[in-house]
Amino acid sequence: MRTILITGPGGSGRTTVAAATALRAAREGSDTLVLSADRTDTLGAALGAATGPVPARIAPNLTAWRPDAAERFRDDLTAFQTRAANVLDLLGASRLDAEEVTPLPGAEELSFLRALRDAALSERYDLLVVDLPPLPQALALLALPEELRRYLRRLLPPERQAARALRPVLGRLAGVPMPADWLYETAARWDVELAAVEAVVADRATSVRLVAEPGPGGTDAVRSAALGLALRGLRTETLVANRVLPETASDSWLAGLAAQQRKALADWAESYDVHAVAHLGRDPHGHDDLAALAVPGVNPTPAPVEWPVTDRIAADGVLVWNIPLPGAIRDELDLVRRGDELVITAGRFRRIVALPSALRRCTVAGAALRDDELRIRFAPDPDLWPREK
Repeated sequence: MRTILITGPGGSGRTTVAAATALRAAREGSDTLVLSADRTDTLGAALGAATGPVPARIAPNLTAWRPDAAERFRDDLTAFQTRAANVLDLLGASRLDAEEVTPLPGAEELSFLRALRDAALSERYDLLVVDLPPLPQALALLALPEELRRYLRRLLPPERQAARALRPVLGRLAGVPMPADWLYETAARWDVELAAVEAVVADRATSVRLVAEPGPGGTDAVRSAALGLALRGLRTETLVANRVLPETASDSWLAGLAAQQRKALADWAESYDVHAVAHLGRDPHGHDDLAALAVPGVNPTPAPVEWPVTDRIAADGVLVWNIPLPGAIRDELDLVRRGDELVITAGRFRRIVALPSALRRCTVAGAALRDDELRIRFAPDPDLWPREK
């Protein structure tokens, strides 16, 4: 199944573009699900039909879904209280009723990620169009599965789980109770769920569409978003320039704004596949308006992002890890080696990535940023590198 992630600055019209993209794909014969993270029904306003916590058929081949974070959070908390019943009773804790529970910070993000996972694994659809939150919330959301899995592995490493038969003995020797089985079981279940979401985001059939209004503000947002997405291993497949004014605008104020938009479009075209969507003179509402936007069709074979390792041992004595980082600035880059991981900081974005197996037996010999690509040189460690016989 193809997945298209759509985001952009707040107020750029990303939800409308997501609705138009899904509608076009459905009319071209793809069974399509459009999934929205909006609290309010902006998606329904664009489609001309209400959307909600239950997937609803909006048109032939088109289903819309806007998950309810509060309901999912209540279900998760109820399940957690059931699993932890013995511990809660031991502490004398008073359990919470579902009716008094309101979502905590972060609950909406986790709920939406689970919905994304469920939709991708359902195998009911040919295409999944995801209306993500505005930037930068969308970038934080996409990073969440990988980061949470890393935290779980550090806090509750599965390999350190003691055998059940030894738990009472170890507990008496240590003088403290050993972590209960349910804790490791819960961590393992969360890891599986997060891995499924991470797999959807990292899938070669997943691509990103950025939506922005051409202009100085949009240009800054697009550059930042492209860098953040690249650091997550995602490529900006299409840049949708939304609400583009006609070049023949006669009003002096509109003519000046149209000229500003044309300059931004020309700049964007040097780095992105830009598709201009005309301003309708009103907020799009209903299928006819969405069709009039003429958003680009779905590319059936997206180009995946590659982080290749180039073997230059014979020529220069190093291996080179090539990481595309469009829009990166040299003075805002930082690299830190931590064991078998590399901490990469690019501007305000940061990611901890595992080194490819060959590079784990090497030492960092330097790095350079050239042509929007970070090239990190690794020299083989003589004590770890296989020696030629």
